[in-house]
Amino acid sequence: MKHKHLVLITAITFAFSSPAFAQHGHGGGPPAGHGPSGMANSSGGSANRGEAMSHSDVSHASPSTVLSHNTAIAGKIKTLTNEDATTACNGFKNLGQCVAAAHVAKNLNIPGGFDALKAKITGKGAVSLGKAIEALEPSANAKSEVKKANKQASDDMKDAETNS
Repeated sequence: MKHKHLVLITAITFAFSSPAFAQHGHGGGPPAGHGPSGMANSSGGSANRGEAMSHSDVSHASPSTVLSHNTAIAGKIKTLTNEDATTACNGFKNLGQCVAAAHVAKNLNIPGGFDALKAKITGKGAVSLGKAIEALEPSANAKSEVKKANKQASDDMKDAETNS
């Protein structure tokens, strides 16, 4: 019986850490390639030495950790949200989710802007990015907009890594 529980817990952990789940806007996280764990890198990687963060470091780092190491992505978030990046991303599970939401708010000119979208995703009774789009901009194709925003966020993260 204990073995079955261990196998089940391992399977669930693996499933929720898979980027394939994250890219569909189910509250699991960021675009493909950006891990949903939100955990800081503890493997002794460059994120712990004050050097530029690699793509793999970004995958496992909390938003505030990445933002403190990468001013390029922080600047992009500020441009998209008109807010300090750390403040804008506070409450999101990971940086990819924050950047994707910022793109959706900008792309669709969401009523209430980024803050309204953020409240739907991170507030009480939080919903996925797709559900938040459906609630705030019902005429939009939520699935298509989530896919577009996740691609934009992924590109931003790659560009920020290259330019850091």
